[in-house]
Amino acid sequence: MAHINRSPQKVKNPGKTIARVLSYISKFKWSAIFALLGLFTAVAANVAATYYIKIVLEIIINIKLGLATYADLAGAFGTMIAIYFAGIFALFLQERMIINVVTGVMRVIRDTMFEKMQRLPLRYFDGRTHGEIMSCYTNDTDALRQLIAQALPQIISTVVSVISMFTMMVILSWQLAIFVIGMLALMLISVARLAKKSGKYFMRQQVSLSKVNGYIEEYIEGQKVTKVFCHEQKVKQGFKGLNEELCDNATAANSYANMLMPIMGNLSYLLYALVAIIGSFLVIGGQLGAYAAGVATLVSFMQYSRQLSMPIGHAAQQFNGILLALAGAERIFDLLDTEPEVDDGYVRLVNATISEDGTITESETTTGRWAWKHPHKDGTLTYTELKGDIRFESVTFAYEENKTVLKDVSLYATPGQKIALVGSTGAGKTTITNLLTRFYDLPDGKIRYDGININKIKKDDLRRSLAMVLQDTHLFTGTVKENIRYGRPDATDEEIFAAAKLANADFFISHLPHGYDTVLTADGANLSQGQRQLLSIARVAVANPPVLILDEATSSIDTRTEWLIEKGMDGLMHGRTVFVIAHRLSTVRNADAILVLENGQIIERGNHDSLLQQKGKYYQLYMGMFELS
Repeated sequence: MAHINRSPQKVKNPGKTIARVLSYISKFKWSAIFALLGLFTAVAANVAATYYIKIVLEIIINIKLGLATYADLAGAFGTMIAIYFAGIFALFLQERMIINVVTGVMRVIRDTMFEKMQRLPLRYFDGRTHGEIMSCYTNDTDALRQLIAQALPQIISTVVSVISMFTMMVILSWQLAIFVIGMLALMLISVARLAKKSGKYFMRQQVSLSKVNGYIEEYIEGQKVTKVFCHEQKVKQGFKGLNEELCDNATAANSYANMLMPIMGNLSYLLYALVAIIGSFLVIGGQLGAYAAGVATLVSFMQYSRQLSMPIGHAAQQFNGILLALAGAERIFDLLDTEPEVDDGYVRLVNATISEDGTITESETTTGRWAWKHPHKDGTLTYTELKGDIRFESVTFAYEENKTVLKDVSLYATPGQKIALVGSTGAGKTTITNLLTRFYDLPDGKIRYDGININKIKKDDLRRSLAMVLQDTHLFTGTVKENIRYGRPDATDEEIFAAAKLANADFFISHLPHGYDTVLTADGANLSQGQRQLLSIARVAVANPPVLILDEATSSIDTRTEWLIEKGMDGLMHGRTVFVIAHRLSTVRNADAILVLENGQIIERGNHDSLLQQKGKYYQLYMGMFELS
């Protein structure tokens, strides 16, 4: 079984990715500025409070020597308390402003992604699984959230803290500061090596996690098949192997990550002890100033050396999160950078009034008649009545290079004709409808709609003139009435009821708990497959288009329901151009023309009787000599 691989790949261009993340943060610049002010103030307060330890100690010693008073000590304590309170307020301000930035950036990114997805071509979705796309909204955005909320502030805080503390160390004692540089180098080397090791295993952990999630999703959906074929034990063994792989990688990743703080802690203790030893000799030798000043300087310096390792360790812990977040951000930006669906059309569909002599004028009100409004380069306008005349002229198409699906296909469907497309899987039946709806644009050949090249027709207007009933139905969360009205948002309740009756859905709808106001959830899980299909057909009926595309529309419905639908559909199809894709040949016997496709070419055309007389491929299929796959 195949599994979705949503593992965080190696970050291709971290600098560019971080720059784009910062561009989103800049949309909330005032919150970001106040967050940075809070961060800088908190770091400054911490550094200043540590320095005040030196001042307090000097005053205490000088009180014993009669060189200072308790008022001086009280003043120093008051200043230190004020500094700590300023630091606490600054931290609160920083966290509050970061929340504004994070939630705002997440909202903008999700809105941008969803808006962009509405403009992406169908090719994008055909080439990716639903889980892969959903991961952009969940795993990737969550990783990006942690980058903005935790990793970036921690990195900035670490850089500012280390620079500030080391500056104060140099001011207090340049001799001890030189020694600290060597210990810092040792710390950074340890951090770099451990981060590299843990980063590798964190990447592997994410790969394993994606496999486990994909396996669970796949077998939850296929639970019935698993039970029917008694594959429970095999499925459990498959999951056990993937879960053990995840466990091994997670153990390795977290082992290296968890080693970081103990090592940093021990190195900080070692640094603290060595600073105390070396500093003591400097105090005794007078290199740190007078006795009171020397002792106070040493204590303050030791405190700085102890604090110095903490931000480095915390920053190192964010390293893996940064890698995952940047990889997730790149996938988000890949989606946002995908070329949108191109629409160069300029012919529009308008309400029209058609006089007895055939003159067409545009109407501002709904007339029930439609026309193509065609502007020309010379500034003139022509109107062509929407009838549903479809013609393919030497159409060749391939989804992938060197894998041609349609080869020089030409066909026609005059208004009111029912055209059936018959052929095995992969013959090109659905591709014809995909090109007609411009889900895919045509590189070679032409398709004309009422004599107009469909590349000139605005895609929204083209699709408004068509309606499709697919084999796989989809219902949205909402009432039955709202789902039918999805076909035409301005439809009245009476039109919805009429459409449901035409599709023979009214009977079962009236027996639902709240009739047309019954709320459907989970894609209509409380309805049978046949009932969902009936609602889908009612949705098309209320749209009332001149061209219908029925892609195995009755394949999931029992024989009696199929008969009821076909009876209602006969009225719906009257006067319309209809393309029917069907595997059951019994459903296309009454078609005006049956096109038999094989290997991307039309090999036979005719009605049911004429094709039987030819005793060709259709005859063989109908007589059961071959089966449609």
